[in-house]
Amino acid sequence: MSTLPVTSFLHSIQYQRKPKHRTTSLALFGLIAVSFYIFFVARPSLDLAPIALRSDALGHAGTHGSHPQDKDSSPPSSRLFRLPSNTHRKTVVSNSNRPQVQLDELQELAAVAAFLAALPQNMIPRSIDPTQPIDPQLVLDFDTRSPRAADEVNQIVEDVWSRYPVMLFTKLHHANSREIKRMITNMDLRPSPAIFEVDQREDADVLIPLLHRLTDSTELPLMLIGGKPVGSMATIRELNESGELQKMIADAGAVFVGAKKKKGN
Repeated sequence: MSTLPVTSFLHSIQYQRKPKHRTTSLALFGLIAVSFYIFFVARPSLDLAPIALRSDALGHAGTHGSHPQDKDSSPPSSRLFRLPSNTHRKTVVSNSNRPQVQLDELQELAAVAAFLAALPQNMIPRSIDPTQPIDPQLVLDFDTRSPRAADEVNQIVEDVWSRYPVMLFTKLHHANSREIKRMITNMDLRPSPAIFEVDQREDADVLIPLLHRLTDSTELPLMLIGGKPVGSMATIRELNESGELQKMIADAGAVFVGAKKKKGN
């Protein structure tokens, strides 16, 4: 009678151990199977996988921003890019040995205007000398040493003035600036003019003399129609009163929406 509880207890321990042995055996078998797959099945396919690199590992320059540039930014770190072909790599190397595209004053003005209009945060670096031609890499969002760089510059010149037939560089607290902005606002133009309050910008110290050099202007406000400076405030008033200013704006590609509405009434 006294040994019955002990025997029952031993039997119960024996039955409890069997499931544990089964679980351990299954786990060991699973580990062996996974190891076999990794070393003998998956590894050969990994060895044959194409190499993937980020673009910045290849030494490609990012775009600014104006765009501008924009304008473009570097891709997210999780995005992978395949290694380019030998032909492409030779092109990148050869471009580094080519001279940069040269900009005349009209092209430089268009490049600066496109850069400023692309993004509000695009600023001309304070380190530049505004009396000297600007480094094209600072305001252009493409490879300035590419064989196609000259064609791309011409495309930018065409695009920026078709997108912004009228562009104003003004001062916020300035009587002439308020007058010219009111004059243009009353015309109700499409596309809307691009207006830059230059004295409110962080790059005002370099942007103002840069604009003076590129447009031969001596003061603000500065009005560009089709990429060409109109002249002094006195000249702008005379052109507006004679109707010649409206004709110049229309020839540059802008449409007077307000004028059409008045005719319809």
